[in-house]
Amino acid sequence: MSKNIDMWALIEKNKRNTFILITVFIVFMAALGYIFGYVYGNGYYGLAIGFTVALVTGIAVYYGGGSVVLGISGAKKIDKKDSPQLFNVVEEMAVASGLPMPEIYIIYDTAPNAFATGRNPAHAKIAVTLGLLQKLNRDELQGVVAHEMSHVKNYDILYATLVGVLVGSVALLCDFFLRYTFFSGGRRSRRDSKGGGGAQAVLMIIAIVLAVLAPIFAKLLQLAVSRQREYLADATGVQLTRNPLALAGALEKISGDTEVLEAANRATQHLYIVNPIKSFEARAKTTSLFSTHPPIQERISILKALAHQQ
Repeated sequence: MSKNIDMWALIEKNKRNTFILITVFIVFMAALGYIFGYVYGNGYYGLAIGFTVALVTGIAVYYGGGSVVLGISGAKKIDKKDSPQLFNVVEEMAVASGLPMPEIYIIYDTAPNAFATGRNPAHAKIAVTLGLLQKLNRDELQGVVAHEMSHVKNYDILYATLVGVLVGSVALLCDFFLRYTFFSGGRRSRRDSKGGGGAQAVLMIIAIVLAVLAPIFAKLLQLAVSRQREYLADATGVQLTRNPLALAGALEKISGDTEVLEAANRATQHLYIVNPIKSFEARAKTTSLFSTHPPIQERISILKALAHQQ
């Protein structure tokens, strides 16, 4: 019973963190907009732009972020007749988790992998690659689906989708400021030298430092959150299947596969069950600040240890 209480507490925490993330993002983008606008003569104009961009992006991501991710990934929605076994496995895990049946998508790529997205369990979507269906047995497929349904159950899907797009928005705003500063810096410097803009120069330096560091801090936050949620999804998935070795075997096959998932990129890599960027994953022998996932061997070892405890 205590495990169930802890799980519900984690779900509620994820919901609160999502609301906090959106709020902080809007405030942060508005503040950046104000600083950047002030440097160029009108802080309130920059504030309005930053707030508007943040608000529109937040609303768009909340309602359409899942569809955007699926579109970027080249995922196609399928019916039960297209893959009866996959549908049966997803139906089993939906019943086991007490969740509605999610929409199912296939990425027609022979590299094995999978992810879940959507804003809540009622609008959840699970995408698996063709390679996952071809290279995993039924038990291993069930382990992967259970992991993804756990992301849905734990409300990781909205948070992961939001944080990926919002981090990109911070980077975009900062990149725009740096480019504008580079191309207009000469004219601005001459105008400041005539007006004795010492304070303006200090603000310019602060704004440039923020523009460089803000995307880095935002990215580090995203990666740290992603790593924690993979451990939780592994554990919750085992609760659904009662078969830790199935998920361990799936992780071994997916991580050991040499094919490159062409549909994946650095904006979506944190969503997948195993990092699809193979060159990065190969170097990630230990957890680092820049890892999107926990070390794969550590995840497998934990799952095998759980199997011995049963």
